[in-house]
Amino acid sequence: MSNSWSLASANLTSVAVLVFILGFIGARIKSDVRIPDSIYQMISIYLLFGIGLKGGHALKSVTLNSFLKPGLAAIALGLVIPVMAFYILKLIRSLNNIDRGAIAAHYGSTSLVTFSAALLYLENSQIHVEGFATALLTLLEIPGVVVGVYLGSRHRDQKVLWARTLREVLTGKTVLLLVGGLAIGAATSATGFLKVAPFFIDLQSGFLALFLLHLGYLAGSNWSEIRKVGLSVAVFGLIFPLISGSLGVIVGSWVGLSLGGATILGVLCASGSYIAAPAAVNVGLPEANASLALMSSIGVTFPFNLIVGIPLLLQLAKVIV
Repeated sequence: MSNSWSLASANLTSVAVLVFILGFIGARIKSDVRIPDSIYQMISIYLLFGIGLKGGHALKSVTLNSFLKPGLAAIALGLVIPVMAFYILKLIRSLNNIDRGAIAAHYGSTSLVTFSAALLYLENSQIHVEGFATALLTLLEIPGVVVGVYLGSRHRDQKVLWARTLREVLTGKTVLLLVGGLAIGAATSATGFLKVAPFFIDLQSGFLALFLLHLGYLAGSNWSEIRKVGLSVAVFGLIFPLISGSLGVIVGSWVGLSLGGATILGVLCASGSYIAAPAAVNVGLPEANASLALMSSIGVTFPFNLIVGIPLLLQLAKVIV
């Protein structure tokens, strides 16, 4: 019990959590701590490419045999989780199938910042994570969005613009920068990686803190919109990550991931997208209530995972792995 409390206490007092709270408070007291949009976009590009680059470099020491089962498991989870979300959302009678599909697409996809915060948390706890973790993020990203859009579009007359939707998913900055970073990190020499590591790797924690400050500000300034999400959707945003995250930890343990690897897979399954999914859903399901899915993901699930979900999934992994 004392160990659980010390982990929870360490997470609550981490820079990641505290800076998110600072941004939230800043927005609520009308302080102008918002990061300009151009800087926000630059930081998101930096994090996407930097995490891909780091993951690609780590892939050099990974064998296909060790990655095959976790990779297939990630794809399977990317297909299953949005289906789970869609049918659990059937319990909320006020939602139509299009909105259910949009929300399912958000929760079937992943959150880069939640992933980054979890990596930092595990690193500070001196817990090893497999080098292919970033590749698992990429494999989960794509099927979740596609399945969610498909489920939401089945009961309407208008056809989905699949070519545009898939193009938005595959060529959007999230997938392109992650995959590009993975490829460059795997292809470059150790010398080439070391030359850029001081900027792209060593400074990641600082840039992540700025990103979290901005997300906290967004959550605080959109608090009225978050409240409009409704109690039932907010409850879904709190409970579903525990279900999907637990499934990810269990599957991660089953395919042979380490304690850190199973935790990361659980965190990826528990997270909700607010970068890639909104853009794809806007094309595939343009009539969906965009703010409903986005505010549930960024306003409810993201802070819950950041403060509570990550240490809970680590504790579950310690029991299972």
